[in-house]
Amino acid sequence: MMNNIIDKLLNSDEPSVKFKVLVNVLGKKLESAEIKKLQEEIKSSPRVKLLLSEREKDGKIPFHPYAKWYGAHWVLATLADIGYPSGDKSLIPLREQVLAWLFSEEHRKHIKTIDGRTRRCASQEGNALFSLLTLGITDTRTEELAERLVKWQWPDGGWNCDRDPKAVNSSFWESLIPLRALALHGRLTGKKEWREAAKRAAEVFLKRKCYKRQKDGRIMVDDFVELHYPCYWHYDILFGLKVMAEAGFIGDKRCHDALDLLESKRLPDGGFPAEKKYYRVTKKMAAGHSLVDWGGTSKKRMNEFVTADALYVLKKSGRLT
Repeated sequence: MMNNIIDKLLNSDEPSVKFKVLVNVLGKKLESAEIKKLQEEIKSSPRVKLLLSEREKDGKIPFHPYAKWYGAHWVLATLADIGYPSGDKSLIPLREQVLAWLFSEEHRKHIKTIDGRTRRCASQEGNALFSLLTLGITDTRTEELAERLVKWQWPDGGWNCDRDPKAVNSSFWESLIPLRALALHGRLTGKKEWREAAKRAAEVFLKRKCYKRQKDGRIMVDDFVELHYPCYWHYDILFGLKVMAEAGFIGDKRCHDALDLLESKRLPDGGFPAEKKYYRVTKKMAAGHSLVDWGGTSKKRMNEFVTADALYVLKKSGRLT
């Protein structure tokens, strides 16, 4: 069954789906001629052209970088996740938009420390760090993004933007993407500091089996057990397991319950559905606006992006059969 679904994905019209399968599931090297050619196809694909279609002559997207889901911040994060080729200097204007925002005085004003904990939406710095590293458009400010994340890390290993002094537990939403970014930074630099920070962050999820309350084992949030693509800053078990796989923690036995749940969602054809979505395909400038359709939702029909990521997770966990 798995061979059939892999063959189906490899015959997809979407090059980023083929990229995810070839690299993440079948182990093809990024340096290979086959993958480099495929990444050029991704660069010129209809979905990528739509993502970048609002750039003006200066290469920038004329909206706030954090505008959901069409601002420069989200465009770079999406490109980083779908295999866009590294080192494309035409993306530098988008980088500058994102970093100008994150290093602005206005942004700094929102960085508050209350009762010894920095209350920040660390997924913002996390997504920026992950995107710039993956897309190969880093500069000297990239290191500062990583340093911020480590400096802001809460005692339990994660991050949270809740300003209520009584809030002492990290947020799944705000902790997963910084974990992803710091783990990648640690792999690329070999520095123990970043790897240790990622390990501490992973405990936020592992001690809750990636979706369960510690005190009673109940599901923390209903959306955590529904599959989505893209997740953007949100959390679900597939995104959580995907980051655990990238960061090297998928072999931890505390991932088993989430892996079992993921496997239970496999469709008869071997694929996996997108059960919900966080975007609306519309040209109207409104929250959740997306120019790109990522395959829609269905309880019975495979979503190629969800399936490619699910197969990666199952491959890394030794469950791909």
